[in-house]
Amino acid sequence: MFDATSGMLAAMPQLSVFQYNVVDNIFSMTVACMGAAALFFFLSKGTVSPQFRPVLTVSGIVVSVACYHYFMIRHSWQGAYSFADGNYIGTGTAFNDFYRYADWIITVPLLMVELVGVMTLERSKAKSLLTRLVIAAAAMIALGYPGEVISTPEGWSMRVMWGVLSSIPFFYILYVLWVELTNSLPSQPVAARRLIEVARLVLLVTWAVYPIAYALGGTVDALTAKAGGNVDSSGVVALQVGYAIADILAKAGFGLLVYSIARAKSGPLVENVGEVFVAVAH
Repeated sequence: MFDATSGMLAAMPQLSVFQYNVVDNIFSMTVACMGAAALFFFLSKGTVSPQFRPVLTVSGIVVSVACYHYFMIRHSWQGAYSFADGNYIGTGTAFNDFYRYADWIITVPLLMVELVGVMTLERSKAKSLLTRLVIAAAAMIALGYPGEVISTPEGWSMRVMWGVLSSIPFFYILYVLWVELTNSLPSQPVAARRLIEVARLVLLVTWAVYPIAYALGGTVDALTAKAGGNVDSSGVVALQVGYAIADILAKAGFGLLVYSIARAKSGPLVENVGEVFVAVAH
C-alpha cells in the first residue's frame, strides 16, 4: 500500500562536500532566478497590450510560488544534513520533498493558463483546451507523487509503474500543446510565429528533463542510497539538480518566451522594457 509519509521519513544518504554543495547551490540559484523573474513579469505588464497583462500576472504568480517553495526546499535540505568527518550526513530531520509537488500542483496548471492566454484562441476553444490540460496536469502530478516517495530498492518496480502511469497524461499534454500551437500558427501575427515555433521546442526540451530526473532518482543505487545504504549517491543528487534546472527553464525561461510572444503581438507600446523600470523608479 502507498504510504505518503514514507518518502519524507526516509534516511538521508551520505553526500560528499561537493555533492551537498551542488544541490544547495542549485536551490539557491533557483530561488534567485524565480524571484528575479517575478519582479520582471510584474514590472513589465505595461509593455504589452491590456489583453496580455493578465498573462504576465499569471507568469509572475507562477515564479513567485516557485520562489517560495524553493526557499522552503533549500531550508529543509540544510536542516536534513550536518557536516561530520569530511562528509554530509543526515541529521535525522526529514527532508520535505513534498514542497516540490505542492508547487507543481499550483504552478503547472497556471503554466497552461499562460500559454493558452497568449495564444488568443476563441473563447470556447480556449476554455475546452484549458480544461483538458489542467485535468491532465493534475493527473500527471497525482500519479507521479506515489512513485517519488518510494525510498527503498524493493520499491523499484512500483516506482517504475507510477512513473509509467504519470507519463500517460504527461505525453498527452505535450501532444495537445504541440498540435494546438502548430494549428494556431496561420492565425498568429507574423512577428509572433517564429516565437511560437520556438515555444513548441522549448516545451519538449524543458519538460523532457523531468522524466529523466525522475529516472535517475529511481535507479536501484539511488533508492539504496535513500534507504541509507553505503552506495554512490549520484542519482539522488541528479534528481534534485535535474528538477531544479527543469523548473527554472519551464517557469522562468518559458515565462520569458510567453512575454516575448505577448510583446510581439502588442506592437510598439513603449520603446523598451527599461522605460517601465525608469517610470516605476520615479
